[in-house]
This record gives sequence, structure tokens and C-alpha cells, in this order.
Amino acid sequence: MVSIEKVTTDSELRDVAGLAEKIWHEFFPMILSAEQIDYMVEKFQSYEAMKNQTVSQNYYYLTVRNDGDLCGYIAVKPENDGRFFLSKLYLRSDMRGKGIASQMMKRVFAEAESNGKKSVYLTVNKYNTHAIEVYRKLGFETVDSVVTEIGNGFVMDDYIMEYKL
Repeated sequence: MVSIEKVTTDSELRDVAGLAEKIWHEFFPMILSAEQIDYMVEKFQSYEAMKNQTVSQNYYYLTVRNDGDLCGYIAVKPENDGRFFLSKLYLRSDMRGKGIASQMMKRVFAEAESNGKKSVYLTVNKYNTHAIEVYRKLGFETVDSVVTEIGNGFVMDDYIMEYKL
């Protein structure tokens, strides 16, 4: 049975950060260099980065468990306008293809609605074709294209996609 719960303790956030490192290193080598993965994990997916996001940037995290096993996570941020930012949605590779990601997206939409938002938006790497296809099937539309410098000579080359609630 899948459960999706809001992270409420530092211990849970540390567990999410540990899972993030595993997922990023299993999934992104086909898109990014090992150096960029290490840099991005430290900058955006480490415990310290996640703690800063929750304390000072209005993000919150959700754990995804299958029969109690931590297998994924979600990070979201209600914006000051009518939008809800889906910052992170990751699922361990051995749990993909089981309908869990669909449950995760339903939860994101429910969180956005409970926060009174009119749309959900996200950024997705332009070369992450599988994720782009999934988001399109769900009804997301590409609304912009951005290249963001993130330091150390690295950039994020992303599409911005949005789903109207």
C-alpha cells in the first residue's frame, strides 16, 4: 500500500536526502555528467539544501512509501500568485511502472487545490524525454524554455511546463 505523507522531522528529511542521492545517481547519468550530478545533489538535494528550502523558501516535502519502504519523494512550493511549483518528484527505479507516480501526481494536484492555486508548474530537463512525455499525457503544456546558470560552470537547460487545475 502506498502512503504519501508530509515530512515533519529532521530525521525524515535526512532520509529523503539520502534517497535523493541514490535516485539522482541511478537516473541522471544518461542526461548529465557525473560532476554535474554530484554538484546538483549537493546544491539542491542534500539535507542542508532541503532544510534551507523548508526553513527559508516556503518549500515542503512529502515522503512516498510502498508498504512502509521509502521509495520516493515530492517537493512543492506554493507561490504568492495562483501557481503551485512542483520542484521535485522522484521515484526509485524499482518502483516505477507500478502506478505510484500517478498517485504522486494526484497528491500534488490535491495539495495545489488545498492551497487555493489555479495551476501547477514545473521545470524539466529538455533531454528527459520520458518525463516530458508523461507530463504531456497528464495535461501539462510547455510554456517556456530556460537555461539557468547554477554555478561551477553548470547550467540547467529546462522546459517550464504548466497544468491548469
